[in-house]
Amino acid sequence: MHIRELTHADLPRASALCLEAFTLAVAPSLSEHGVETFAKVASEQAFAERMEGDNLILVCEVDGLICGLIELKEGRHVAMLFVASAWQRRGVGTRLVHAALGHARTKIVTVRASLSSVAAYLRYGFVLAGDVGEHAGLVYQPMEKQR
Repeated sequence: MHIRELTHADLPRASALCLEAFTLAVAPSLSEHGVETFAKVASEQAFAERMEGDNLILVCEVDGLICGLIELKEGRHVAMLFVASAWQRRGVGTRLVHAALGHARTKIVTVRASLSSVAAYLRYGFVLAGDVGEHAGLVYQPMEKQR
């Protein structure tokens, strides 16, 4: 497993991986509005735009295939974390979180975890940090991790 920064050449696969994992794990619990919101956020164009800003996007690659992705916004907030279904529970998420935290610029890193991912974030050492919320149809649990 190799962790590296996302490149423009990776955009089609990165977008597809996030959309596929979201569709399987998160979309069934959301409204149509939430699904549409996420589709925009995970589009190739949206990733490309965020690559130009203060967002670090890392991928986990195995034998040339991207099997996971994490996005750290402004060095303080996990904006996205997805692992391909075939690679879940094999250490990909842990490695991505650890790598992203190495780039964090604050003592506390936050995430708005989808409800289906709360257990995973708890395993990564995050704790609950407020009540369940909703924004643009996306339902989330605020969480944080002290570094």
